[in-house]
Amino acid sequence: SGFGTYPGRKRGTVHPQTISFPCPACQRDVDLGERGLGSLFRNLTLERVVERYRQTINISAAIMCQFCKPPQLEATKGCTECKSSFCNECFKLYHPWGTQKAQHEPTPPTLTFRPKGLMCPEHKEEVTHYCKTCQRLVCQLCRVRRTHTSHKITPVLSAYQALREKLTKSLAYILSSQDTVQTQIAELEETVKHTEV
Repeated sequence: SGFGTYPGRKRGTVHPQTISFPCPACQRDVDLGERGLGSLFRNLTLERVVERYRQTINISAAIMCQFCKPPQLEATKGCTECKSSFCNECFKLYHPWGTQKAQHEPTPPTLTFRPKGLMCPEHKEEVTHYCKTCQRLVCQLCRVRRTHTSHKITPVLSAYQALREKLTKSLAYILSSQDTVQTQIAELEETVKHTEV
């Protein structure tokens, strides 16, 4: 279907296909549009539950050091910056004392390394939102607590973009008025010299 011709339609054009499905949380129909699953928001809480479940399953399957020569030893440390798992000896070897890598913070070994984001000091969760009322970053747990119920909370990315636009405008204003200020300073210095004379 869709290949007939009529006025205003080109032969052989196909409209982009959209897919609808019921939302698991609210049961409303969601239209995915052209981007498909890429347009949906990530469920960070569910991702963490799945990650913890995977880690409990992976406890039985040991994670091996990625740098040992055969026979490989079991990994005891991970490094988020290097995105690798190490045994104790290899960790010391690849993070020598007195170098920049020596400051990398060891983590438990894992097969999936996610970039380390800002962490909430209270709940040890990654911050995902910005509370405009308190002017501070908050995590998912902070967001649902009573302390932020009536506050204006936005995602970190939108708060970052808004602040960046504000700073860009302020900087542009300062730079545009810089010549005027320099001229006024020169005039004042000339006035001071004239007054001293």
